[in-house]
Amino acid sequence: MTPTPLRALRRTALAGLAAATIALVGCAAETADVPDGSPGDASFPVTIAHAYGETVIPERPDRVVTWGWGTTDAAIALGVTPVAMPFQAYAGDAEGVPPWIREALEETGEPLPTVLPDTGEDVPFEEIAAADPDVILAHYSGLTEEQYATLSEIAPVVAFPDQPWSTPWREVITITGDALGLRAEADDVLTGIEDAIAASAAEHPEFAGVSLAAVWDSAATFYVYADEDPRVEFMLDLGFTNAAAVDELDTDESPFYFTLSHERLSELTSDVLVVYGTTQEEVDTFLDAGYSQAMPQVQAGAIAPIVGAEFISSVSPPSALSLTWGLDETVAQLAAAVAALE
Repeated sequence: MTPTPLRALRRTALAGLAAATIALVGCAAETADVPDGSPGDASFPVTIAHAYGETVIPERPDRVVTWGWGTTDAAIALGVTPVAMPFQAYAGDAEGVPPWIREALEETGEPLPTVLPDTGEDVPFEEIAAADPDVILAHYSGLTEEQYATLSEIAPVVAFPDQPWSTPWREVITITGDALGLRAEADDVLTGIEDAIAASAAEHPEFAGVSLAAVWDSAATFYVYADEDPRVEFMLDLGFTNAAAVDELDTDESPFYFTLSHERLSELTSDVLVVYGTTQEEVDTFLDAGYSQAMPQVQAGAIAPIVGAEFISSVSPPSALSLTWGLDETVAQLAAAVAALE
């Protein structure tokens, strides 16, 4: 997992790097509500290959536990309410539940799953075992091989395909569909998301060809996100282009980001500057700083601030529920930034 500000915070949320242990909250659903009669019913047993080998899911799972980021959302989007899900410290509310998950469950009338405790660097094995899962979905997570082996003594575990914290968000959805025997439904979910993005792009033809750079000034470090990062990818799908300066300045620290000294910010040219910040104060501090005034985007007011843990997390990376939840707010900020160019 790359050490960007958001990804570092997400590591806290998902792998439990917070110092305090969060008490077990929420109420357990009796069983995951897996839709019956799906064409996927005949597909079991299912074998899913991943970084630690292969996992065989012998029959359609009824009780689903999710771990990591995005798997809870994917299951719910497919009509499956997990019996237990991870506490999300960054994007979640006091109970560790992101707003898009809570709203989706309220809309369907499904009970809130057990929210697993934040247990430092350890996976909460006892609480997961107590949920009596048929399958554990952890294909966007930081599971170690040892943790995977321990969880596998509880139930079949779906780990990440290649590297921790790097599964493309679309694959999070399709792998969830495969594991639950709902691949056709997963494809439908993806089509719905792509249609929502396409509709936003059609409503804003002014986005086409406008270059952007996405940045976060955090703890005296200035991060620039590459076009491989999911938060940039979906904006390119809206019609924007990745600023040439992003590629030219990229130091290949990571496939997803690089850092830039404040003294070189004037070199990061683009039409629009997307600025992330957990709080408005954080964004304002950056925009008021002397070094930011050297940036032509700041001088032009072509700034799209993405503020708040929920909105940042909703697109970094997106999930089956979060992208459409945060899409309108993000598009509104981008539209205002493009309007400033006129």
